[in-house]
Amino acid sequence: MKALLIIDMQVGLFTPSTPRYDAIGVISRINALSEKFRKSGYPVVFIQHDGSNQDYLYPSTPDWEILPSIIQKPKDIVVEKTANDAFYNTTLQNVLEAKGITELVITGFATDFCVDTTIRSALGKNYKITVVEDGHTTGNRPHLDAQTVIMHHNWIWSELSPTTHKLHVKPFDEVVVEI
Repeated sequence: MKALLIIDMQVGLFTPSTPRYDAIGVISRINALSEKFRKSGYPVVFIQHDGSNQDYLYPSTPDWEILPSIIQKPKDIVVEKTANDAFYNTTLQNVLEAKGITELVITGFATDFCVDTTIRSALGKNYKITVVEDGHTTGNRPHLDAQTVIMHHNWIWSELSPTTHKLHVKPFDEVVVEI
């Protein structure tokens, strides 16, 4: 059984002063994937960052909410997190185990922080993982532009060893056909 993870696609992380690479395209691909998952009977899991400890993204505030352009349904699962790792001190592992989930398709924000950390944590928990190579985003960094960060992480994930048999990086067009 598989599940779609949508990490940190929250209003306060997508502002005019914090542009994200290909945000409109990533949102469109996430919406298409989540619809396909729901129609196939697979769970869609939204991960929402609670940044209270960092003095931002307070739960139940407008900045904490999922982007209005992301389609969220009442049956979708929401897991709150306080660290980059969506498994750290959260209910995510229990939720996935209760539903018999062994395979994760991962999308979201930020490629080089929460997406990367969650992928590595999930590998350590023996999940089979598909990263949607054009389904995650980030912003420019002081030493690298966002597109380079994304390409670099896609390459790292595809080359992780000895876990390459458990981790695949695939474009949206390929992933959506496989669901």
